[in-house]
Amino acid sequence: MGISSHQACPSSHQALPQHPLHSPSFKPYTRAVGRRRLKLIFGPSLVKEPVIYQLGRKFEIVTNIRRADVTRDQGWVLLEVTGEPEELDRGVEYLESRGVKVEPAEGDLVE
Repeated sequence: MGISSHQACPSSHQALPQHPLHSPSFKPYTRAVGRRRLKLIFGPSLVKEPVIYQLGRKFEIVTNIRRADVTRDQGWVLLEVTGEPEELDRGVEYLESRGVKVEPAEGDLVE
C-alpha cells in the first residue's frame, strides 16, 4: 500500500530543475545601502539596557561598535550603522524615542 521506491525517488539520470538564483537571466535586486557613524550618549537609566542589540533586531541594520566608554552612571558609543537609508532613519528615531542622545560621529574612530 505504500509508495514504491521507484515512485519516491527520481531516477539518478533525471536532471534537477535549475534554481532561479542560478539562472543566467537572474538579476539581483540592488538596494541603496547607506553607512553612518553615530555617537550615542546614554544616561544612567539606559546604561544597562541592550539598546544596540535591540536596534539590530528591530531594524535591518548592521551595527559595528567602533569605540565606547561606559560607566555605571553614563556612557557613550561610537557606532557605525549600515542599511537602507530609510531603515537607518527609523533606527535613529527608535534610539531617540528610547532616550538615547544621537549625534553625528566625528573623528576618533579606530580604523
